[in-house]
Amino acid sequence: MLAGLWHVSFTVGDLERSLAFYRDALGLEVIHSQQQANEYTRRLVGYPDANLRVAMLRIPGASVGPSGHHLELVEYITPRGTPADVATKNPGASHLAFVVRDIHMAYRQLKAAGVVFRSEPVVITEGRNRGGYTVYFLDPDGITLELHQPPPHFWESEQS
Repeated sequence: MLAGLWHVSFTVGDLERSLAFYRDALGLEVIHSQQQANEYTRRLVGYPDANLRVAMLRIPGASVGPSGHHLELVEYITPRGTPADVATKNPGASHLAFVVRDIHMAYRQLKAAGVVFRSEPVVITEGRNRGGYTVYFLDPDGITLELHQPPPHFWESEQS
């Protein structure tokens, strides 16, 4: 039935603020942005007055499916939403994990740029990613993101 993953989407409070974070701090590339105030969008989202600002981003150099992007950011101009409690413990909360080769360097750079982290990078001691590192951090809307540095054997198998 399923053939692939199109993209992941987050609803954000302020698209420009989110673009400054995802584009400028994380280094994602904006490949398209648009205003969506049309009948098909209104039918899709279920709001008869929907007016959205949308941006599609990708990770430079990473493979991308047919959509051409990895992440979609959506700001509802109308109807305006209210911030949800997106703490990771709450049902319905989500997070997005980014792979990095050097988590400690990425952590230092993002921390210096003012990014809020839950902890310092944590070594993974159990499971298939044992020997790697991980850390959670937050975007401007409090959405949980993750940096993941796979264990050394991941990179070795990638070279084969």
